[in-house]
Parts: sequence; structure tokens; C-alpha cells
Amino acid sequence: MISKISGQLVALHTDFAIISSNPFEYEVLIPEYTRRQLQDEIGKTVSLHTIYSIDGNPQGKMTPRLIGFLTQAEREFFDLFCSVDGIGTRKALRAMVRPVREIATAIEEKDEKFLASLPGIGNAMAERIVAKLRRKAPKFALLVSGNIPEGELQVDVVSETYQALVTLGHSESDARRLIDAALKSKTKFKDSAEMIQTIYTINKNG
Repeated sequence: MISKISGQLVALHTDFAIISSNPFEYEVLIPEYTRRQLQDEIGKTVSLHTIYSIDGNPQGKMTPRLIGFLTQAEREFFDLFCSVDGIGTRKALRAMVRPVREIATAIEEKDEKFLASLPGIGNAMAERIVAKLRRKAPKFALLVSGNIPEGELQVDVVSETYQALVTLGHSESDARRLIDAALKSKTKFKDSAEMIQTIYTINKNG
């Protein structure tokens, strides 16, 4: 399975990118938010974290597809989003017109109006998304898109720290604020204890 592809961005279309990685050129499906991030990168070398998917009906034509994202965390969120009944890869791609952080925050805060406004979702599907994913969304709501280089965004550490802060009595919004401040320091945290120590140091000095 292809989990990451790097190469020259040859062309960018409404819902897919063409990546040249010698000796092949790959067509990679992308959501609208990713397309906007790539629109100034044509001709440059880019890397996309990918999911291998099969389009079509088992009784008809089956077409293999690559779906690409700028970060591993975005790819993980897409996989989670597709786990909701009634949301396949095509619907999820169409819906992701906003940053993952915004969509995850809406899920966490049960903002069904925001979710229903995403292309192809609607009210009934928004309710289903909240019911299925609300407790799984917080770590993605903590993403600071574009501010943290790939490889330094430790999703598991962030998730553990978030849960610890909530257990210690912080509100969900306060826990997100504290973690955001720690992440902006560009420190690479080996575990949640180290991140919590940094958070309280920043908070004390601030």
C-alpha cells in the first residue's frame, strides 16, 4: 500500500493533483482545502500522505484511487470521518472544504449547524457525525495547521495531554488553549508529562 508520495506537482485540478515521481505520474484525489494549500506549489516538489481506496460497485467496475493529504494527522482524520455510516470517500472529500481543525472543533462542540453546511452533509448526517465522533475529535481540534512542521506534531502526546488537563479540571476550551500555547513553542515533547510541565511553566510565566 502507498502511504506517502513525493514528487513534482505537475498539475492541479478541481478534485485531484498530478504528481510526477519518476518514472510514473500519479493522479491523487484531494479535498478542496488541500487543493487551496497546493495552488501556489505547481512545479515544486510536494509530499502527500495517502490512502489507497477502491471506487466502484463490487458487481461493476472497480477503480483503484490514491487520496492525498498534507499531513498524517489530516489523513487519520479523513479515515475517521469515513467511518460514519453513509459517508464514503467521495462524500468525505467533497465535505472537507474547511481545515480539519475547524471540522473537528465543530464535532467536539456539537455544532451541527456548521457540519450541516459542509457540502453533501445536511442535518441528519451532521447529527450522525456528532454521535459517532464527538469523543474522538478533540485531538484533531488541537491541530495548528501550518505552524508545526511534519514529524513534530505528536498527535498521541497531544491527545493524552488533552485528556489529562480535562481530568485535572480544565474545561475543553481551556485545555485546547493551553496546548496551543505549548505547541507554538516548537518544542518536541517526548510524552504528555513533559508537555504538561511546559504548559504550566508557560502559564506561570505568562
